[in-house]
Amino acid sequence: MKEPTVRVQKIRRDSVKTRLIVFGILAVLLLVVSVFSEYLTPCDPYLQDLTIAKAPPSAEHLLGTDRYGRDMLSRVIVGSRTSIFSTLLLVAVITVLGTAIGVFCGWHGKWVDTVLMRLSDMFLAFPGLVFALAVAGVLGGGLHNAIIALAAISWPKYARIARSQTLAQKETAYIKAAKLAGSGAGKIICKHILPNIIGPILVTSMLDIGTMMMELAGLSFLGLGAKPPIAEWGSMMSDTRSLMNTAPWITFAPGVAIFISVMIFNLLGDTIRDYADPRNRGR
Repeated sequence: MKEPTVRVQKIRRDSVKTRLIVFGILAVLLLVVSVFSEYLTPCDPYLQDLTIAKAPPSAEHLLGTDRYGRDMLSRVIVGSRTSIFSTLLLVAVITVLGTAIGVFCGWHGKWVDTVLMRLSDMFLAFPGLVFALAVAGVLGGGLHNAIIALAAISWPKYARIARSQTLAQKETAYIKAAKLAGSGAGKIICKHILPNIIGPILVTSMLDIGTMMMELAGLSFLGLGAKPPIAEWGSMMSDTRSLMNTAPWITFAPGVAIFISVMIFNLLGDTIRDYADPRNRGR
């Protein structure tokens, strides 16, 4: 009975590793395309030519052209830099901010912990995108303000995770030994706490990339994110939604790009979570 169980565990580990490699390569390819997007475009993404406006997909323009005659493939490629790197910046901000608040609350506790955790409860009580719409509307729209709005309502999840992990680590024997050895709070947090709690936080941030990309695109679609003529996938869909009946390829192109990117990052996040599961690790 033991040998088949070991064989199943090995097959599961190999499957997770294979998926991790495949989705990792796809995610890296997305990032490479984003970084070198300006050199990969077949046409100038901002060059207007009204004589070929709303042209359907062809050999010359693989994804057609928009209402101003701009090549859609070029705009989708260039838009990847704005959409993907804005998302990564947002996830990095909320991960660092939420983790710092959570560790601070878990380590020091007292009234600061109570105030910040009640504040996080207030943010978590509201639907995230609705709250972000309100914040972005107050700030006046724009890509930077959209990132600030989503960061303002997305940090509590990470704060909760970091706080609970810090509280668990705080009572362990090696932390008490470090205190007895004369280590200060900063040294203990940086050397002992963070390395032991960073795993669940990083997995959560990877799973959040797809969600944050959708929410950023949603704010842009509603006019509270990137503004035309900046090539950004959500803004491109918003600008062409009135053409769905006459030229649907103009809206489908950035929509498919969002779908593929979100799917890759979500699958990568799921695979990293499976890989981090102790049941899938070899001895």
